[in-house]
Amino acid sequence: MTNGVSERGRVIVITGATGTGKTTVSDYLTKRFGIPQVITHTTRPPRPGETDGIDYYFESPESFQKNHYLESVTYAGNRYGSSYEGLDRGLAHSPLVSIVLDTAGAETYAKELGDRAIIIFLTVATPMELANRIESRGDNPEMIRQRLASPDFQRDLKLPEDLQPVAHVISNDNWAETKRRLDALVSRIYDKLMTS
Repeated sequence: MTNGVSERGRVIVITGATGTGKTTVSDYLTKRFGIPQVITHTTRPPRPGETDGIDYYFESPESFQKNHYLESVTYAGNRYGSSYEGLDRGLAHSPLVSIVLDTAGAETYAKELGDRAIIIFLTVATPMELANRIESRGDNPEMIRQRLASPDFQRDLKLPEDLQPVAHVISNDNWAETKRRLDALVSRIYDKLMTS
């Protein structure tokens, strides 16, 4: 164990701007390969249909401070973070887990976990497509406007320089092609895990 995280386990870090399909990709990895999702913490209110302990641990600002985080950020006025305990719970059941993070969180994972973090950076062809996807989720229109204008959203549109040598960049405009690329990547990861 290093920093409370299994040496043998690997974490697929799914990152990119809001609306690129990070949660969809994470859900696909769970359904197709049985890869557990690391549950992260947030102080933002639940969206319709979201459940505490499944989608996120929904926290108050006070309870958020009580966890032990590998990384935490403030995004659009809300706190988000992933705890060491959450990672360990996932890796206790599977040598491969996935987590959805913003690009700042992905940089932290790459720095702290090295090659145990496998970075997937999702993009789409146009910012208008992102806006359409966010609207279709049912978010409050004012919250959408604020998010699209936020420096955090602008930052997450670009792959950070530190991640460029290691990230797997997937343009998520064609879901069939995205699934094909994910299948190939997971196959390579499992091959490496079996030989390590």
